[in-house]
Amino acid sequence: MKINVKPGFRSGMIAVPASKSDTQRALICAGIAEGVSIISNIGCSDDEQAVLQIIKDLGAEVQFIDQHTLQVKGISTLPNNLQLNVGESGLATRLIIGLLSCYGGRFTITGKGTLLKRPLSIYADFFQNSGVLFNSSANFLPVELEGKLERENLLVDGSESSQYISGILLGLPFLSPSTCLKVINLASKPYVEMTLKTLKAFGIEIENDDFTSFKWIKPTTYKATNYTIESDWSAASCWLVATALGADIQLKGLSMVSKQADIQILRALEQANCFILNSDESIFVDGSNRTTFEFDATDCPDLFPALTTLAAFTEGISKIKGVNRLTTKESSRGEVLQAEYSKLGVHIELQDDCMLIHGKSNVNGGTVSSHHDHRIAMCFAIAGMFASDPITIEHAEAVSKSYPEFWEHFEKLTLKM
Repeated sequence: MKINVKPGFRSGMIAVPASKSDTQRALICAGIAEGVSIISNIGCSDDEQAVLQIIKDLGAEVQFIDQHTLQVKGISTLPNNLQLNVGESGLATRLIIGLLSCYGGRFTITGKGTLLKRPLSIYADFFQNSGVLFNSSANFLPVELEGKLERENLLVDGSESSQYISGILLGLPFLSPSTCLKVINLASKPYVEMTLKTLKAFGIEIENDDFTSFKWIKPTTYKATNYTIESDWSAASCWLVATALGADIQLKGLSMVSKQADIQILRALEQANCFILNSDESIFVDGSNRTTFEFDATDCPDLFPALTTLAAFTEGISKIKGVNRLTTKESSRGEVLQAEYSKLGVHIELQDDCMLIHGKSNVNGGTVSSHHDHRIAMCFAIAGMFASDPITIEHAEAVSKSYPEFWEHFEKLTLKM
């Protein structure tokens, strides 16, 4: 699907959709919790639908009360021989593998699309001599799991992604209380904090020593609860950049005390000399006096596409650190951003772990590709608002992975040419 975005002043109000990261964690917890949980403000992205199907396949009973409210009757015992399809969700892959390896049994995990090219090397190393047989072709999906973790001292390298740690944390209650999970080189600490918050809501309390080691406090099981999904700071990041560049877009539904990593977009905007206006009803960014900026996105790599767009339209050189976190996303985002922005006349340098964006006062139009990456598609939609000529985005349907309403929301904005 191709979308043609015409430049012009846009205004309107956008209700930010549910966080798919929060939703996936909550759905898994509800699916294995004793009793009936009510999940409110649930989204409908591809990744969320994949996890919803997974908990159904595990045996949970699911019923929609309305479009955004879900009733989940959890299961007391997981099946021990099952095939599960995670769709294209990297998070679901890592959460489910971690959980099932702690529970034990035989499972096959499959997926599709770009996920089949994203390696699981961290888990492959972790499961060596662990009691779990981890079979895969070159550490890619599909994966066959058999057995249960037997070691009481577990060590995970968190440099590539915190999602591996979150997966094991979900499974800790199925292991001995003396089990200790030790973590080295933790990246994206906020996502681990999100996992701990969700676990606590479902009755699982895990103590940690400065996020270097984790133990569950007392023997317990997952308990059903009423849980409200937060609105998504990742989805909001593009709209916030649009307001900073000159659009009049009000965003509603965001929590200013969120544990989501991508709330750091506010700090990045402040470093770019933008002024943030927040009320009980909405949030707005004034970027009329914006400047170039330097920002470390190591712990929030999903902000790269939005921040690259901010930098592209800000004259001078901006610097974003954390490029090494981009190679295992839906695309190799650093290289994709460099290649696609070059088509619009914006020069981007990749130097080790840093991206240097040579921003311009006048960015060209043209045709770009999302490379089937939802966040790339969204960032070029924002770029199209402010380019000198229209921008055509190929594979624009990629937004369905995290934000299927994106183009609908985009079209509802009022446009003045």
